[in-house]
Amino acid sequence: MSAYSFRGGCILYYIYILKCSDDTLYTGITTDLKRRVDEHNHSPKGAKYTKLRRPVSLVYSEEAEDRSSASKREYVIKKLKRKEKLELIDV
Repeated sequence: MSAYSFRGGCILYYIYILKCSDDTLYTGITTDLKRRVDEHNHSPKGAKYTKLRRPVSLVYSEEAEDRSSASKREYVIKKLKRKEKLELIDV
């Protein structure tokens, strides 16, 4: 069973920020938030960065219409300073 979200027949993408156990932030994209957070916490499929900083928790997410938009937004967020990311999370 697919856990993808759809809008207008298209798969939605999510840009997300995780807070790691060492208080650092990790930004990524996915089509299935629940599965991806679980992978970051329990699976070998989690990013190398988060494997060393488990457990992680989802602190922010937003939707994107397609992979291209999600990747562009992820790039913008990754370039933000930590303080700016925390402000985004607290909005």
